[in-house]
Amino acid sequence: MAELEQVAAESGMPKFAAKQMADWLYRKRIADIADMTNLSAKHRELLAERYEVGLSAPVRSQKSKDGAKKYLFEVAGKKQACIESVMIPEDDRTTLCVSSQAGCKMACVFCMTGRMGFLQQLTAAEILNQVFSIPETLQLSNLVYMGMGEPMDNIDEVLKSLEVVTAPWGLAWSPTRVTISTIGVLDGLRRFLDESRCHVAISLHSPFAEERRALMPMQKAYPMADVLALIRQHDWTGQRRVSFEYTLFAGVNDSSKHADALAKLLEGLECRVNLIRFHQIPDSPLHGSSDFTIGKFRQRLLARGVITTVRASRGEDILAACGMLSTKKN
Repeated sequence: MAELEQVAAESGMPKFAAKQMADWLYRKRIADIADMTNLSAKHRELLAERYEVGLSAPVRSQKSKDGAKKYLFEVAGKKQACIESVMIPEDDRTTLCVSSQAGCKMACVFCMTGRMGFLQQLTAAEILNQVFSIPETLQLSNLVYMGMGEPMDNIDEVLKSLEVVTAPWGLAWSPTRVTISTIGVLDGLRRFLDESRCHVAISLHSPFAEERRALMPMQKAYPMADVLALIRQHDWTGQRRVSFEYTLFAGVNDSSKHADALAKLLEGLECRVNLIRFHQIPDSPLHGSSDFTIGKFRQRLLARGVITTVRASRGEDILAACGMLSTKKN
């Protein structure tokens, strides 16, 4: 709202015009400043000279046999980068997985986005455009920032986008309808925990530091011990939730020893573990654990009091599943 108030002030409009503009943009979802009919014609003309609504339709879409849809968006910048988002319909909800960066700096060895390297940050407008510009925009019930990029590495723009999604003058969604995934970039995570009430999902993937570092090089910069220490400073007994993402790789991190160490690592923390099937990516020596092994791992965690679910795999046939976003067409 502060930015809209600044726009109003610079355009010689009364302060309340900011709320009028927000209503047109986020409630009525207009695509043209000329449609803001409760603003004077003079002010609309002035706004149109300086600004645009900025909606940009996806340039390509693909539909999975399981109903998930992947959208490709072009983003502004010198590198002519593209990003992807994934719409996931379910019986009682429709979730959109959005990107926060084009490419990614984190270089996790099991992720196709990480192989792209980092291209550019997305603006809050480019993040929100993924929400507003798909055909299913009015059907959406949940958002997950689990697409391309590391949200905490772009924390200013991510927080701006979350404000629009959750503020009364924006979409007015409950923060509990939004989950942000991170490997644990500490400065950004600290700000997110203090300035937002949305859920957080921590990418863990091994309870052992050196093993995690082999899978996720950023373990060196952001040790899981430090991430957990920060997480434990916050209260997770209310509606806000922290979860841990754990992708299972055959013979790497799926043993009983790993399950026991993971339960011990999270002991006393009100949390959930989401087990993820690894989706095979080209030229990777890693392979996904069997359904039997995943089930056994889950039961071992449950027996130690850790709430554990196995995340359903969606969109694998169109390279839309976890770790597969790379702007390549299957």
